Amino acid sequence: MTNALLDAGGLARGIRRASAVEAEVRVPVAIVGGGACGLTAALMLGDAGIECVVLERDAAPSGSTALSSGFIPAPGTRVQREHGVNDDSPERFAADIQRKAHGRAPQALVDAYAGAVGPALDALQERHGLDWVLLDGFLYPGHSAHRMHALPQKTGAALMARLQSAAETAGVPVLTQALVEALVVDAHDRVIGVDYRRPDGRRETLGCDVLLLACNGFGGNAPMVRALLPEMAEATFGGHVGNDGSAILWGAALGARLRDLGGYQGHGSWVTPQGALMSWAVIMEGGVQINREGRRFHDETQGYSEAAVHVLAQPGGVAWNVFDAPLLELARGFPDFRDAEAAGALRRCETVADLAACIGCDEAVLAQTLAGLRDKTPQPDGRAFARGLEAPYFAVKVTGALFHTQGGLDIAADMRVLRADGTPFANLLAAGGAAGGVSGDAVWGYLSGNGLLSAVAGGYLAARTAAGLIQESTP
Repeated sequence: MTNALLDAGGLARGIRRASAVEAEVRVPVAIVGGGACGLTAALMLGDAGIECVVLERDAAPSGSTALSSGFIPAPGTRVQREHGVNDDSPERFAADIQRKAHGRAPQALVDAYAGAVGPALDALQERHGLDWVLLDGFLYPGHSAHRMHALPQKTGAALMARLQSAAETAGVPVLTQALVEALVVDAHDRVIGVDYRRPDGRRETLGCDVLLLACNGFGGNAPMVRALLPEMAEATFGGHVGNDGSAILWGAALGARLRDLGGYQGHGSWVTPQGALMSWAVIMEGGVQINREGRRFHDETQGYSEAAVHVLAQPGGVAWNVFDAPLLELARGFPDFRDAEAAGALRRCETVADLAACIGCDEAVLAQTLAGLRDKTPQPDGRAFARGLEAPYFAVKVTGALFHTQGGLDIAADMRVLRADGTPFANLLAAGGAAGGVSGDAVWGYLSGNGLLSAVAGGYLAARTAAGLIQESTP
């Protein structure tokens, strides 16, 4: 498995063995990746008085976080309590995560993330000025409480900009355009530095006492996707090109244990051809997905991740999100939708005949589908509707997309990377997309927000572990 994975990876990523590292700069903690995970960890390390350096491959930190909706699920936060949500808890959240994953997520990691993400958001708010709002207008698929947090702008780009600003204010060194190519490891598998390449081709080395891999998964590595996620081999990739599998390849070369490589977050509402994300809130509140035959084809409320597979299985690999005026008003509350509308994605249809012409389906079949939404009894697929859709109808053409992978390096609950025998490496940590997450090993295990949950909670926990390792080694 390991050799096949390394062959599929096709990258110049490796392990350099050395007894000592020759580097002009040495830091207590080096962090590979400047997304939400890496910057959260760096901010928490700064709060603890631990020096670190973040190495970011791009000219400015962005990663998968900037391409996401920027929504983070968390129980027991200050903002949640201010909104009167007092019955949520880490235990309730953990149960929701595990229910969505059909019990196939590692319980210790589920419990660790569910317990850490609330304190992480509170710390980012109280110490670094990230002012969260609670999205309490509707429940996201699989969540039993209103616990989804976002910045007021409700975008991942805004979240990244705010984290970057906080890092600058806190004096966190972020070295951009630094593409890490190799981990420098001694004979005892202790990481002593990283080799990275600069834009002009120069190769430099940074020494470190602890290394955190906070880079993302392998969604942008087409050979790895074909090998590990064949059902998404031809899907649009809506994530960041930097998701090249580096962390997995380094880990595999070191003999680390890998986990849940079949898990990923898809999205069944990728607007085509404009290439934008349409919020699933519209679907959860009564919108439907209709194929080219004029029929619904799955229970949309099960989640937007598995919807990607359902949409791709339809004729032409496309579907239409269909909704009405009240739901259009809801949709326009999300910047991603407004961008898609501005790009010409939204179609207005005054009658069923107009909608059928837009979709290219038989009017009678479509009329029967829409009539079924007015039936208060559950549909054959189990979904029940509180009301039918009323003219005028609105439609957006969508396809299924791959956003990010959920499998990766196996880690303990303290974010230390595990060897094949289950013992931890001395000073190698991984979190966020670099590590196996809490979505199990299939697309249907992804609970809304699991990606940023792993990033923020994982970064918070990794900082705590790294600080402890540094303090233990300090005379």
